[in-house]
This record gives sequence, C-alpha cells and structure tokens, in this order.
Amino acid sequence: MFRNNYDNDSVTFSPQGRIFQIEYAAEAVKLGSVVVGITSKTHVVLCAVKRNAEELSSYQKKLFSVDEHAGIAIAGLTSDARVLSNFMKQQCLGHRLTYGRAMPLRSLVDMIGEKAQINTQMYGKRPYGVGLLVAGVDERGPHLFEFQPSGMTEEMVAFAIGARSQMARTYLERNIDAFADCSREELIQHGLKALKESLVQDKELTVENTSVAVMGAQMEGMKGIEPFKLYDGFEAKEWIDSVADNQGADEGEGEGMEVDS
Repeated sequence: MFRNNYDNDSVTFSPQGRIFQIEYAAEAVKLGSVVVGITSKTHVVLCAVKRNAEELSSYQKKLFSVDEHAGIAIAGLTSDARVLSNFMKQQCLGHRLTYGRAMPLRSLVDMIGEKAQINTQMYGKRPYGVGLLVAGVDERGPHLFEFQPSGMTEEMVAFAIGARSQMARTYLERNIDAFADCSREELIQHGLKALKESLVQDKELTVENTSVAVMGAQMEGMKGIEPFKLYDGFEAKEWIDSVADNQGADEGEGEGMEVDS
C-alpha cells in the first residue's frame, strides 16, 4: 500500500525530505484505540479504551505502571510499548538504587526520547510503532508528557492519542481552563467524557473496555504522594455509570428546551 523506493530503512530521506518509516510508525499510533491524559494542580489521570481482537478474546491492556510515581498509556503496537515500558522500569529502579529517590519525570521522558531517536539514525533499526502518554508526580507536582515515534516529547496539560482522538482533544480544548482546579473525582469524570466523545455511535464505555489510572500529590493523612493506581473492570464502574447518567441528563435537558421553544 505504502511501498516506494525510499521506505526500506529509517535513514533514507525522500527527495521531499521525508522519512517514510517514521510516518508509517505515526500511522500505527493513529490506528490504536484512544487514550486520554489530564493534569490538575494536584493529580494526573490516564483513561483508556481497550479493544479485543474478537468476541472470544480478552481485552488488550492499555495502561502500565512504570514506578510508584509514574505510568504510561499506549496507542499503537503493544509489543513495542512493552520494550519501552521495561526500559523505563529499569531506569527508575537504577535511579532509586543510586540516589535513593524517585526519578524526575522530565529525565525519564528524555531518556526514552533519545532511545527512540537512535532508531531513526541507524541502518537496520526501525522506529517504535507506538505513542505514549507518560504521566507521573515528582517534587514539582503532576506531569503529563506525550511521546512520539520520532523521539519527540512534549509536556501537556491534557492530551489524547489514538483513533478518533481529535474528538477527545476537542473536548479537552473546550474545558482546559477548568482542569487546574479540578478535584480527583472531577478530573476522572473529564477524562471519561473525553473518551466518550471519541467513540463511534454504536459503542459505549463499559467495565470491560475502560481503564483508569490515577496519581496525585500528598493527600490528607498520607505521607508522600498518592502512588500509581490502576482501576480496571468493576473498580471503575461507579465512574463509568456516572458519566452515562450525566450524558442522559444533558440529553433530557436538551430535548426539554426544544419542546419549549
């Protein structure tokens, strides 16, 4: 489909200055199911829609813990994501062993950016076909970073990657001013609503296809941070149901206004 004379390796530029293997890797990210990340002053939330290859198979995992203060959401090739996830775990463990503290998020993201860029500069290697949202908390507060197959990384307030992610990003852009002061529960609600925007009409968020992960700054009665916590299956049911209830209430209000007019 994409075959041409300049896509055999990642170090050959086309006459237009393009590296096609990097573009193919970016297309793999766009084909993955959508994941959303949002930060406030105190918390960072990751939400993901999981897929199953067929009715008889299990749903593919989308959220991974890297350290107690960091985690990732993936869109693209899961096998490549596991390579990067294991690399990040090793770096975090090595940093704790050497310095006795958690690794700063910026340093961790820079390392995977450099690792990915090497694959775009050496013959015989290929770009990682996965995009990541790297979320975590350090001494500077909550952070959210986007990682691209080219090795480029950026810090975000809120972002979404994957299939139909533009719909989720539109929702995030409309509500971005509210995120900074949101509570933990409100931030999760926003993340699930953004996910819902990206679904096709015949699909809904369910306990089987939805995952939520939360990290936060120090909470009352706790020492240190609120560590990475993954909510899967029925653990996220209450949040999923509340998003569905709010959606129904909003539609009901809209119908009432049309009748009155």
